[in-house]
Amino acid sequence: MNDDSEIALVGGGIMSFTLAAILKELKPSLNIVVYETLSDVAQESTMVWNNAGTGHQALCELNYTPESDNGDIDITKAILINQHFELSKEFFAYCIQKGILKEPSTFLNPLPHVSFVIENNVSFLKRRHELLTASPLFKNMHYSEDGEQIKQWSPLLMEGRDLNQKVAATFMEEGTDINFGEMTHQFCESLSKKDGFKVCLNHCVTSLKKDGTSWELTIKDTKNDTIKNVKAKFVFLGAGGGSFGLLQKSGIPEGRGYGGFPVSGLWLVCKNQDIIQKHYTKVYGKASLGAPPMALPHLDTRIIEGKRELLFGPYAGFNTKFLKHGSWLDFPLSMRASNWYPMLQAGIDNIPLTIYLIKQVLLSLEGRMGKLKVFMPNSQTSDWQTMVAGQRVQVIKRNKQGRGALQFGTEVITSSDGSLAALLGASPGASTTVDIMLSVIHSCFKKEYDAQHWKDKLKDMIPSYGNTLEENIASFNETRSKTAKILQIPFLPI
Repeated sequence: MNDDSEIALVGGGIMSFTLAAILKELKPSLNIVVYETLSDVAQESTMVWNNAGTGHQALCELNYTPESDNGDIDITKAILINQHFELSKEFFAYCIQKGILKEPSTFLNPLPHVSFVIENNVSFLKRRHELLTASPLFKNMHYSEDGEQIKQWSPLLMEGRDLNQKVAATFMEEGTDINFGEMTHQFCESLSKKDGFKVCLNHCVTSLKKDGTSWELTIKDTKNDTIKNVKAKFVFLGAGGGSFGLLQKSGIPEGRGYGGFPVSGLWLVCKNQDIIQKHYTKVYGKASLGAPPMALPHLDTRIIEGKRELLFGPYAGFNTKFLKHGSWLDFPLSMRASNWYPMLQAGIDNIPLTIYLIKQVLLSLEGRMGKLKVFMPNSQTSDWQTMVAGQRVQVIKRNKQGRGALQFGTEVITSSDGSLAALLGASPGASTTVDIMLSVIHSCFKKEYDAQHWKDKLKDMIPSYGNTLEENIASFNETRSKTAKILQIPFLPI
């Protein structure tokens, strides 16, 4: 297999490998090469300690149900994300059956999802619960303001708490914890055994340009200190924050005007096994005023390499890197004539975010523990240590009013001819990878996508794709039941 390929995937994370796995199932003869800058795959945002590991299904994440200034709560995004994660679960189950992924417990574990609030946010959570449970997708969500009930769901939340304090929580048994790093390594191992698939580690794509009907990529082999040029018919930029610079270098008009704002993260990680064993939920709270969505506070159990861990955070911060292993020049070098003004406008409109990030950077360990005590009143500094989390880059682009604005979520940018796609943004990211990659395939492989055998194969892999699950409850329950059995997670019919 030479260095030229039909498909070049830049970045060795869950996005690239999910796209590769789907495409290889649709067309096994495809020639695919993955280029990863680091010495192993899944070392940036996909790495297990660099993300929350939450199977984002809007079961507990309050930022997916935003509240307007007049008190209205919008559940549209929650319903959409919930359905998108169902597609992910169906594809995971298919891959397990086909031997592409290993036993589910190696990368996915059942873990209840809890939303927890105090004082003034209690009424918000109650109204959110009422709205969500009107949808069949959230029918099994429980709500309580009773401290004893909340203690049964998640003991650490109530131990040492003032019994006069107003509290509320919702509980969903069907939640999951996912090690996307392990999943990516399993995809890599399985795909590398197939003809026409290759992973090039220590290979940094430094530039790319259109050459006729192909893209020419300039790649530096950092291990051997050599440079080569390769061609590909289709290029996917799935390198997290590293996609920004390459999108700009591609020159496609669709990428003009985009900017990126980097946000770093920090966890508190528990080192007391007695405390870790008391907690077996993912508990999400309400974000502080001005905080980015990725800074939504949560007290999470994680299952990492078969061992239970407990972390709290993330505490947001700021540096100018677009990747955890990136360069301090990433942010300043991303400024262009086409994006500096939208970026300036976004900065002016998000002064509370800037203030919030400054405060987060200046937080002492005692200050961080103060945030934790809102969730866990009995927490002790001696039981926790800090760990640097992943780096995220929030998208900046012009809104409907033509003004530069921060965009929270993920965004796919494709060239008009479908020969290049770039993924930008952050949460819900990995959890909705399957839906995101299906949108890439739909946009960039239109002719093949419309062919009946591709449609039939997609239906085989992801039975619910193209359906609105709420419209057919019987079919929804049947599909979820089969998926839950394969993934070994709870199934509660609706």
